[in-house]
Order: sequence, then C-alpha cells, then structure tokens
Amino acid sequence: MHVWQERPMTPDAVTLMGIVNVTPDSFSDGGRFHHADRAIAHGLTLAEEGAHVLDIGGESTRPGAATVDINEELSRVIPVIEGLASRTECLISIDTRKPEVARAAVAAGAGLWNDVTALTYSPDSLGVAAELGVQVCLMHAQGTPETMQDKPVYADVVAEVVDYLSDRIVACAGAGISRERLIVDPGIGFGKTLAHNLALLAHLDRLSSLNCPVLLGASRKRFIAALDREGDAIERLGGSIAAVLAGRQKGASWFRVHDVAATRQALAVAGAIAAAD
Repeated sequence: MHVWQERPMTPDAVTLMGIVNVTPDSFSDGGRFHHADRAIAHGLTLAEEGAHVLDIGGESTRPGAATVDINEELSRVIPVIEGLASRTECLISIDTRKPEVARAAVAAGAGLWNDVTALTYSPDSLGVAAELGVQVCLMHAQGTPETMQDKPVYADVVAEVVDYLSDRIVACAGAGISRERLIVDPGIGFGKTLAHNLALLAHLDRLSSLNCPVLLGASRKRFIAALDREGDAIERLGGSIAAVLAGRQKGASWFRVHDVAATRQALAVAGAIAAAD
C-alpha cells in the first residue's frame, strides 16, 4: 500500500486533488479517460501539473447516474490505480461508495477512500474503513445520484450539513476511525439547489468546528453555468477557480479539481498577494 507522508493534514497545507474519471458518462469529460491507458496518462499529467492526490473514480455520481455493478467498477479502477501507484508519488484516492471496491483499491495502492455517502452506503463501510487504516473523506449528500436533484429541501443547509458531518465523525470514532484520518466535504451539487451551494460556499468556515481538513469539490459543476451562461462543463474554468479562491479564504485546504495547473497558479498568486498585505 502506498503510504503518503509528505504533507500534513492541517489547514495551512493546501492539497490539490486531481480528478481522474474512469467512466463513460462523466458530466465533465464525457468519458475521455474511460480506458485505463488514457486514465493513467491523464493522472501522470495531473501529477506533473502539481496534484498531490489523484482521485480515481469508476462510477459516476452526477445527478441522474445509475449504480454501476461492483465487478464493472473494479475493472475500471484497479488497472488505473496499479498503473499510477507504481509511477507517481501522489497519494492515490479511490472515489467509491462500495467497501468491496475500496478494499481492492487499497490493496492495489490507494491510500485514501473518498466516499460521497460518508460511509453510509453499506453496513460494512465503517468496519472496512477502520480495517483498512487509510484516510477517509466524508461527504454530505441529500438523496442518491438518481434522485438528489429532484427537490432538495433544507431548513438551514449550512447547519444541517455541519450536523450531519459531525454525526458521521462520531460514527467513525465508534468504529475505531480516528478524527486525524478524516477529511470533510460539504458536497457541493449533491442534493443542493443553487442557493444551497452558495450558502455553503459563503459559510464554509463553519465547517472548521469539525476540526478536520475541509475539502471543496466545486470544479466545473452545474451551479457555475447557472450563474453565468450555459455551455459545456469544460468551459467553467473561471467559475471553478473563483470557487477555489473563495473556499480558501473560508478555510478549505483540500481542493478536488479537474484543472490542476490553473488552480495551482491561482492559489499561488492569491497566496502571495495575501502574504504581502
């Protein structure tokens, strides 16, 4: 198993997570990296651009996406993880809801489990995460990919997301997963309207009460087009960077992005300006 020790999990250490979708139906890249060799090459490019983490996913969780069979998901991600773990020092992350996939991914070289269901998809998820001993990203989502954007409703979206993630941290502790291994993600676009997403971005600092690094995954998401103009997801770079810079000001330290080089540069300039003030 690849053990990642170069960067501390603290709010001061910015971590860029490059997205490698090994799916035929990704909302952002339309299956460009569905084949293992292309996905590996893309991951190596992201590493060269400055990614610290490579997030490998074999099941789309975009709105309306259907569940992928475990064997199919494994056939997509394992060759990519094996290919990247032996060729880069980046931490390899497995983006999956399924504990069976997480277990195989860690055996192949992954050191982080990024779960959009915060270890609730299977009754085995908490136990498997505890057994594997890797870092875990807990994300908030309302509903499932098939239904989450139908009619999401909250009384207070920020408070409810914080409370949910707090409860999941407690559940992890009960399973033997220490807080030091956890990262939290408010789940931008996962069962949220435009207003919900903006409220979370504006009050992202309230997640600091959880005492875990905060991951922001807003890259190329639909809310950006809703604020500007319709177009392909790949045309949302400006909005993606704006969300990252706003998130950094509000205390986020992990950023899950498609465009690593541009994001790295934007953070470097913004950080230099802030330091010179």
